[in-house]
Amino acid sequence: MKIDLFCGFSRMRVDGNLPSERVVFEHLVEQVRLADELGYGTAWIGEAHFALREEQVKSPPILPHFPGEMCLNTDVLHLAHVLFGLTRRIQVGSAIRNILCNGGPIAHAEAVRTFLTLHGLRADERRKLCIGFGTGRFEFANAPYGVRPRNALERAAWGPIRGLVLLEATEIFLRLLRGDALASSDLPPRSLHRGLFRTDADWETARSLGGGGDFIEIDPFWQFDRLRLIPEEAPMHLLDLIVGSHDAEVQTHANRFLPVKVFNLSVTSSAVIDATHARMATLFNSAGGPWKRSYMPRTIMIVLESDPGLTEAERNRRGEERAHAAMTAYWRAMEGTVDEAKVKKGMENVVHGSVARVTSELNQRFHPDDTLMAWFDFNDNDQGRILREMSVFARDVVPGLTRGDG
Repeated sequence: MKIDLFCGFSRMRVDGNLPSERVVFEHLVEQVRLADELGYGTAWIGEAHFALREEQVKSPPILPHFPGEMCLNTDVLHLAHVLFGLTRRIQVGSAIRNILCNGGPIAHAEAVRTFLTLHGLRADERRKLCIGFGTGRFEFANAPYGVRPRNALERAAWGPIRGLVLLEATEIFLRLLRGDALASSDLPPRSLHRGLFRTDADWETARSLGGGGDFIEIDPFWQFDRLRLIPEEAPMHLLDLIVGSHDAEVQTHANRFLPVKVFNLSVTSSAVIDATHARMATLFNSAGGPWKRSYMPRTIMIVLESDPGLTEAERNRRGEERAHAAMTAYWRAMEGTVDEAKVKKGMENVVHGSVARVTSELNQRFHPDDTLMAWFDFNDNDQGRILREMSVFARDVVPGLTRGDG
């Protein structure tokens, strides 16, 4: 297995402690520098936009019980310049970059090409910028940039239309990234149809608002005359692209333009993961070779107990207790109450306990060729503990993981 680092990069109150923003940034830098020394492959950093506390007082409120900010990263490109400058081997990735907000896909493609040009000024630079991209988690981040329903039809069919928006944005982003000259008139029309709706009733409502046909064409969200981005000579070999969607149509469409891998969250079912690997094996657009399991990095929360003063059983028990407490606090923050069924389900995404138990669990649950994004800072502000767990994991767990060939 290949091991990356996942950084939730949250600023939240845990056990009464709410760190300052500066401390949270300092902790991130320290974690990534240690990960570089320990041999982790890529540091994946979460992303969010706009203060959550402002959304918590609106009607209806969003996550009104969350004690802080879910993430402080608003632009991985700025972070990456700092992190690449402080490290030697580790790569930097976005988890995930919202290409709908902050100007939309044209602006994001331009920013990435500019970053790559600067990143590549050092002749011996080989580390990649890994751009996981998608729509973002919350609608409030996209609405100020015009990505919101524009009429009664779109209000009634916004769920299916969001999927069409991602397809449109993905094509613009990737075609401009690869250096195409492009106008919005070059893009294929996007249409609503029955297959995009969950129920006949929802589809009939949309049809009544859209003229009654079997296909309802949706106006583009980005309209622009022909353009081509600069810098034109950006070193594209320093870029890795990963789409944050398990929608088969999005994955297929993206790979028509550039090699695009798949970003995977720990909550994704095994059936979906297996289906994704099978699909990507047939459609992956890569001049460098065939699809590999390692091209779909998978998050896994790690709660590691290695206190030498405890017995094996005590380490396992304490690891489980910490994992349960973190998952309970998470659901209380998300919903204001605790549903034990959700806590139990969430615990399936945590590997916890002693070195021996964590090693065994990972070998049982994952394929030797998988890439794992180890998540140590989930609901935890204890920087000393996070750094210790990262170190013990790299020193004592990683050598015992089953190795594959790709």
